[in-house]
Amino acid sequence: MTIQWFPGHMAKARRQVTENLKLVDIIFELVDARLPLSSRNPMLDSIIHQKPRLLILNKADMADEHETQKWVTYFEERNQVAVAINSLEGKGLQKVTKAAQGILAEKFDRMRQKGMKPRAIRAMIVGIPNVGKSTLINRLAKKNLAKTGNMPGVTKAQQWIKVGKDIELLDTPGILWPKFEDQEIGYKLALTGAIKDTVTNMEDVAVYGLKFLATRYPNRLQDRYGFSVLHEDLVETFDHIGKLRRVFGQGGEIDYDQVAEIIVRDVRGLNFGRLTFDFVDEMLQE
Repeated sequence: MTIQWFPGHMAKARRQVTENLKLVDIIFELVDARLPLSSRNPMLDSIIHQKPRLLILNKADMADEHETQKWVTYFEERNQVAVAINSLEGKGLQKVTKAAQGILAEKFDRMRQKGMKPRAIRAMIVGIPNVGKSTLINRLAKKNLAKTGNMPGVTKAQQWIKVGKDIELLDTPGILWPKFEDQEIGYKLALTGAIKDTVTNMEDVAVYGLKFLATRYPNRLQDRYGFSVLHEDLVETFDHIGKLRRVFGQGGEIDYDQVAEIIVRDVRGLNFGRLTFDFVDEMLQE
């Protein structure tokens, strides 16, 4: 299966990001803490150039805590300031403001030395769909100013949002890139919900999820489904899960579509616990 998803409003959003760079002091790049590399848009580097950037690893409550800390260290060792937060519950938000102030300290010192009045930091928040941008904005602003949803593609227009006295945010729609060079990235994004289910083959995504769990979290697979090693014939694996969850169609046969949905839903719903899909050790080996 080849996974591609690049709606027209995303191409427009990319142009808007480019056009509005001059209006902001810093970029807030929001990524999914479960996949800190795979959920980064490689186009951003060429779009924002040398503009200061803060990398925000959101949904840290859903990611393997040990791996998240390794990623924060990995980025910091490469001179990229990174913070891990949980915007849904409002945890770690103070780190965003503090980190942004630290990154821009020299710029604002120069402004004061020139006699310019203090003002709020102007930031543009960018990221791929469904990484929690709107939820983060609403938490920072302490109001429901940005539309939220658990489906990618909810935000489709830009808007300025004041966050207390310290920050003014320019929200942008989620932007994916036109082509995934590595299809595994596509599977990871599909499995975690960054790509609409309607444009993917759910059975293929579920199979990817099972293989990933068997490789990285076999004990979690054992606890949830009663096996840690997949059958050579994956139909048998689907049959096992279907019987376990009593998912039968007409004639008493296993409903494989429902089994696939169960697997994906279990991954997204933390029924396997906190999972990370990108690993620092794999990155360093490559």
